[in-house]
Amino acid sequence: MRSRSPRTVRGAGDLARLFVDSGAWIALRSRRDQHHAEADRLFRQALTRRIPLVTTNLVLAEVHRLTLFRAGVRPAWRLLDHIGASQSVTVHFASAEHHAAARRWLERLAPRPVTYADGVSFAVMEQLGCSHVLAFDQDFAVAGFERWDPRR
Repeated sequence: MRSRSPRTVRGAGDLARLFVDSGAWIALRSRRDQHHAEADRLFRQALTRRIPLVTTNLVLAEVHRLTLFRAGVRPAWRLLDHIGASQSVTVHFASAEHHAAARRWLERLAPRPVTYADGVSFAVMEQLGCSHVLAFDQDFAVAGFERWDPRR
């Protein structure tokens, strides 16, 4: 797969697309999240630059579950509705091919504890040729994808 060292992309120009991980969605939603201000800034910049955002249904499942148990039923529904209604976001649904590729990613990255949802995200990003991610953990960087931040 990818062999580049983990790094944050500086500037990154006009991207064809930007993958959004669950941590970024959660940080955007929750003002109490330690990454809220950064997530808000990055989402605004991506939208201003008209960068298409992509995510997966498994990422949304993670976001929904966390929101459901932290904030309740209505906020969890509103979040799904908001993401689903956005013209800027495309949700990719995991296929059998993504499942197989995710298993290969998990095997390759072992013994690092990477979630299946992240493995599917890596598979979708690889399929789309998407190398940039809006995320706050190191899992994507370890897999060779690049955190996007035009300010750095």
